[in-house]
Amino acid sequence: MSAAMRRKGQAAHRGRLDKRQAILAAAFEVFARRGYAQAGVDEVAAEAGVAKATVYNHFGDKETLLREAIAASAEEATAKNLAAVERLVDTGGDPRELLEDVGFRLIQCYCDEQSWALRRLLYAELAHLPDLLEIVQVHASARVQQALADRLARLALAGRLRISDPDSAVEQLSALLTGPLEARAAWGTRRLSAAEMRQVATAAVGTFLHAFGSRA
Repeated sequence: MSAAMRRKGQAAHRGRLDKRQAILAAAFEVFARRGYAQAGVDEVAAEAGVAKATVYNHFGDKETLLREAIAASAEEATAKNLAAVERLVDTGGDPRELLEDVGFRLIQCYCDEQSWALRRLLYAELAHLPDLLEIVQVHASARVQQALADRLARLALAGRLRISDPDSAVEQLSALLTGPLEARAAWGTRRLSAAEMRQVATAAVGTFLHAFGSRA
């Protein structure tokens, strides 16, 4: 195969990937705005700027499109959460400031407009498509929890925390960070200020350290 033919093939492949990503982004917007039952593939195609047949060529049917759109959105949210967790690196001494910073960033991720839309869409469609929960857990929740458990375990090994079960500690910290947010943000219909987010993070970390902080 000549170099020109290879470049042409690569360009076609990139174009197909770009089109697929555009369809997924449009589908998520439409499903989040209209709900699965009311949303139409023609509306998704119009939002993505492609022909309706192109949507079917890529995804086959509307139900598959919903699953793929939710998975793609979950992947995007995961990348943001993992970037926040990666900042949880032991610097020596009291981990309070470090945990508060990471907690604040995780709350920002949780309160991101797309994250609210993802949760609302998931809750709305879960009754008739229960496998959507597994998709989100595989693409997002489990990976973030595993990464956070690893970082907490490292802090425990360094003597900064008293943790025997990192997975359980992650559940406790996550509950403390996210528990107050749905009521405060009214399910994403009210934007929280940075000061409010930091207040929640500070309170959550304070309670967490009361249970898991080093006695030293």
